[in-house]
Amino acid sequence: MSKTRLLLLTHEMNPFLQLTEISDFLGKLPISLQEKGYEIRILMPKFGCINERRNRLHEVIRLSGMNIVVDENDNPLIIKVASLPSARLQVYFLDNEDYFQRKFVFRDSNEKFYDDNDERAIFFCKGAIETVKKLGWSPDVVHCHDWMTSFVPLYLKTTYKDDPVFKNAKVVYSVYKNGFEENISERFAAKTYGAGVSQVHLDSFKEKNTCSGLHNLAIHYSDAVVKNSEDIHADVSDFIITAGKHAFDYEHAKDINNFSSIYEEILSENLITI
Repeated sequence: MSKTRLLLLTHEMNPFLQLTEISDFLGKLPISLQEKGYEIRILMPKFGCINERRNRLHEVIRLSGMNIVVDENDNPLIIKVASLPSARLQVYFLDNEDYFQRKFVFRDSNEKFYDDNDERAIFFCKGAIETVKKLGWSPDVVHCHDWMTSFVPLYLKTTYKDDPVFKNAKVVYSVYKNGFEENISERFAAKTYGAGVSQVHLDSFKEKNTCSGLHNLAIHYSDAVVKNSEDIHADVSDFIITAGKHAFDYEHAKDINNFSSIYEEILSENLITI
């Protein structure tokens, strides 16, 4: 039997970047699954505060050089790679001078939420998909973690739904407690438009430019949902029920050892799909 191929997308991961509970969870999950025989790829943004020398990052020339369009602007994508110190696992880092080469992650030195965080998320989501395509590696499960990955389910169910790399992949979204209280740009929906994505795909979300709104967007276009925090926002909990999504609760998800059975269930034919 061939190995299950798992794509993990996150904005933070121990030991490279530690901001919230997500970091420790993602630092342990792939190691546990690799021991169970999974074939894994991990992608995250290369924020400026990630120390390249200490973490031994180096550029992958064959993957770099693409341009990612965000709001009709071409943005160069640079791919770097490093290995998890405790495992034979590579982590791919997506870099761009304008979006990620800053000393801080989501807020400036005065704690102001960056005005372009929506574009940074769109760039990462599009870039991650294009990077996996360039790798020529077809995942069985795409597991997106938290709001910065929230556009991936949308793109995989629209723009890339017939792409041979992704057309058979199941998409699962892990929702955590809200990571920010501010509103993102009111134009975020329009910035996602392009091949396969139009206003009709975001009509229900265009006024919900909040963290909960991004969670709900991702949930709507995912095959399954994992509640990775105990105290997720009430609007999000209600939306999971309204959307009728196959959901795994926090008590089940907090044990990393349960994720192999979670993925097996996600890969079954009994889930609601778009």
